[in-house]
Amino acid sequence: MTEGETTLQIILGPKIPISTKFFNSKILIMNDQNLNLIVQGALYALVLFSIVTWVLIFAKGFQHWRVARRDRVFSSKFWSATSLDAATALSGDASPKARLASVGFDALHVADGGNATSDLEHSWDRQELLERHLRQQIQKEYQSLESGLAVLASIGSTAPFVGLFGTVFGIIHALSAIGKNASASIDVVAGPIGEALIATGVGIAVAVPAVLAYNFYVRRLKVTAAELDNYATDFVNLAQKNGFRVVKSAKRTTEYKKDTGIPTQEGAFA
Repeated sequence: MTEGETTLQIILGPKIPISTKFFNSKILIMNDQNLNLIVQGALYALVLFSIVTWVLIFAKGFQHWRVARRDRVFSSKFWSATSLDAATALSGDASPKARLASVGFDALHVADGGNATSDLEHSWDRQELLERHLRQQIQKEYQSLESGLAVLASIGSTAPFVGLFGTVFGIIHALSAIGKNASASIDVVAGPIGEALIATGVGIAVAVPAVLAYNFYVRRLKVTAAELDNYATDFVNLAQKNGFRVVKSAKRTTEYKKDTGIPTQEGAFA
């Protein structure tokens, strides 16, 4: 019995026969080609993760930049309006705050009886109806800005483990090479060990930008959501001072009668 067999017998117990043949290449069922495919597959998956991460980083960056710029422009115009009635002409779909204002004006218009119905949806009083519509719109804006963040979080948490998966099979490849060549020289293990280390490094390199971007955009999302909450509160206060009523904007739009084709002037919210 060799020294290695004696040591393993002490560890595993005297009733379990151990031979150095247990450690030869036969224990590695996968051949070199399969091991290479697994390591390369892990690397290709990490490259795909990296592409998705950077696409989302630039897409979310542009989205937040556009939202901030349009909200800033709309806020300037809204607070420059002479009254809440005059601000009705500013509502639109250009920014989250503009859409929030549009929903608010529509809710006040419904409360005034413009679309009076007796169903449960319109059974709220003026303030409750306004707050409900604003809250629902804030949730829609939040969901729009939140899209893609789950992918960044998933990539940031799984990329290191995908890299580690490739590392494990790279090491197995190295052990297989040692068993086949009966040598642990640098020429034998350099290639497989190099692949294993590369998989680990790529996994970390993919995860770090994803995690940093996720944290940054979650912070931006919270700031934007807080701004929308503050704007909704201000809107409710202004509507309360106005008696939860708005007068249709003096801004006119040209429409045509279906039966005569004669242009008529209708209010912007008619």
